[in-house]
Amino acid sequence: MPKKPIRQIKRLYRSRKERMLGGVCGGLAEYFEVDPAIVRLIWILLIFFSMGGAILAYLIAWVIIPERPVR
Repeated sequence: MPKKPIRQIKRLYRSRKERMLGGVCGGLAEYFEVDPAIVRLIWILLIFFSMGGAILAYLIAWVIIPERPVR
């Protein structure tokens, strides 16, 4: 019986290298494998359309999402 390849668990972390403030957008970009600039642009649009609610969401994400461990 052939062995199945081991699948790594994908985890969300704040980025250590793609960060401007807390690394939340960079971490989301790494998780979804997209350009961090796109995630930052979407976040800025959300700030305007949510009347600032996205700022609170960013701060909460900054607190609850752990920073990527040093390898």
